[in-house]
Amino acid sequence: MHSSSVSHNSSSFKGNALAAFSFLLWGLMPLYYQFLPDANINELLAFRILFSVPFMALVFLLLGRRMPSISQLKSDKKSVVLCGLASLIMCVSWYSFTWAITHGQVLAASLGFFINPLFAIGLGVLFLGDKLTAAQKAAVVLGSCGISYMVYSYGELPWLALSMGGFFALYGLCKKFIRFDSLTSVTLEAIWLLPFATAYLIWLWSSDQSVAISSALSGEVSVLLLYIGTAPLTLLPLVFFALAIRATSLSMIGLMQYIEPSLHFLLAVLLFNEHFDHVKVVSFALIWTGLLLCSLEALPALKHSSRKALKR
Repeated sequence: MHSSSVSHNSSSFKGNALAAFSFLLWGLMPLYYQFLPDANINELLAFRILFSVPFMALVFLLLGRRMPSISQLKSDKKSVVLCGLASLIMCVSWYSFTWAITHGQVLAASLGFFINPLFAIGLGVLFLGDKLTAAQKAAVVLGSCGISYMVYSYGELPWLALSMGGFFALYGLCKKFIRFDSLTSVTLEAIWLLPFATAYLIWLWSSDQSVAISSALSGEVSVLLLYIGTAPLTLLPLVFFALAIRATSLSMIGLMQYIEPSLHFLLAVLLFNEHFDHVKVVSFALIWTGLLLCSLEALPALKHSSRKALKR
């Protein structure tokens, strides 16, 4: 019993560390994009997709794992098609996020990922038959009040934050129905979009509209390398996250996911000097209160599951 509990503790610690590291990497991502101000987002997205495939092939090689065979993929065509749908949904969320952090809107990115759990709760109720707890109901109401106050004060919807949070929640919902493991599905998502990304980059190059390639030809290879680097930059935390899921509880991951938007928030206010007025103070406070209630509600269940696992 002692050896199994030690093994479980070691596995949980490893999983928690991997999860925390993945969210830390995601949270610090705006620092990288500061080297790409006013980037061509379409080209950036195309480069990310193009170099995602060889990067994921390298990950499979390093982890000693094999991609499913063609016959295995054919046996689950539904999951293959859903990977294509997930890739399109993720493109919208990633496009919004990248535009925000390359155009001085890191606070919008932070808000988007703070409200993402609220969208996820709503989608769970609508499509998965989830029942809301009292804390989740309160979180949805408080989050709605926060967004409504922002709309009332500014006279417009926070489209960037809503598209990021909403489409990322849709991406998560779509992944619920994909039967492949995380690494395989991420690779298939990139493969689905590979022909379009390649064709677009060829068109940009042939029409002399490529920012990255033109910079490289004129001697500034660093811009091209920064564009290419977005593939490992965005996929590496996803790999750590996929490994973490196998070694820790979803409750713990749910609590740690706020590391990312919290870091975005701190970077935006303290480092990038983005304007944080009273409207954002009220809106963020309402959303944070709702998320805090959900987190406090989840803690007893988390402690109970940990004690139960240790007794095995």
